[in-house]
Amino acid sequence: MIWKFRPLAGSLAFVCLCASAAADATPLTPEEMTGAVRTDGLSIPMPGEFMASLNKLGKIDWSSKFRAPIGTNYTSRPQMALNLGGLIADGYIAVEAQDSPQVKNIGRDVLTLAKALGVSKDVVNRGATIETFAEKSQWDQLKEELEATQNEVKQSMAEAKDQDLVTLVTVGGWLRGVEVISGQIGAHYTELGGKLLRQPGIVAFLVQHLDKLPEKTKDDASVKAVRKKMADIEKLVAFPLDKAPTVDEVKELNKLATDTLKEISKKQK
Repeated sequence: MIWKFRPLAGSLAFVCLCASAAADATPLTPEEMTGAVRTDGLSIPMPGEFMASLNKLGKIDWSSKFRAPIGTNYTSRPQMALNLGGLIADGYIAVEAQDSPQVKNIGRDVLTLAKALGVSKDVVNRGATIETFAEKSQWDQLKEELEATQNEVKQSMAEAKDQDLVTLVTVGGWLRGVEVISGQIGAHYTELGGKLLRQPGIVAFLVQHLDKLPEKTKDDASVKAVRKKMADIEKLVAFPLDKAPTVDEVKELNKLATDTLKEISKKQK
């Protein structure tokens, strides 16, 4: 039997397909079964989880990972969603750097895009909470709040039947995480660090969902830019388990991620 559960923290899917029931599970309707995402146990890591893996390699200068502010006055909804994902990832970087002003600035940009996409009031109300935690330097609570914000953004979109935007938010956050991690590892290369970049299942899953987007969404310039680069990115993160990418391959991956993020943040004509 197939059951529907509450959204899983850290997962792209808001519908989980399982073989056994839980106490609070309810059966999927035929419509939900048609649109369900089969993850086969695959969970997309939150940007914070992904980037925190760098801490295993030693002390990181997280403030050096900040990027120049990006625009928030986009007219394209797909472009808003892609950049919203990247901004949420920026929020995790600011928390890791324990930079209160940066957290507050990014939080405001996140909420600007979230409002433009018409997400629920619950998401918008988190803006004040993020600012309060930042002012009090409550870093653990901020991480939890960012994760909750991302989950609520996706849940709000899913409930509004904007699952395509959920995909794009996830892709944007994942790309920003790849950029940060590959940049750090490329500058301070070790084979152990290089192996952190192996994510063949995740990138194949994201590519699959990008390919399933409606034609109108795929025609958006920012989505075209992402889809064009994802095939090359997939090759660089799908290396064998017993091998590590070379330093040149890590730097190539970093350039691909950086170029893609720059492209999707450009103001469309």
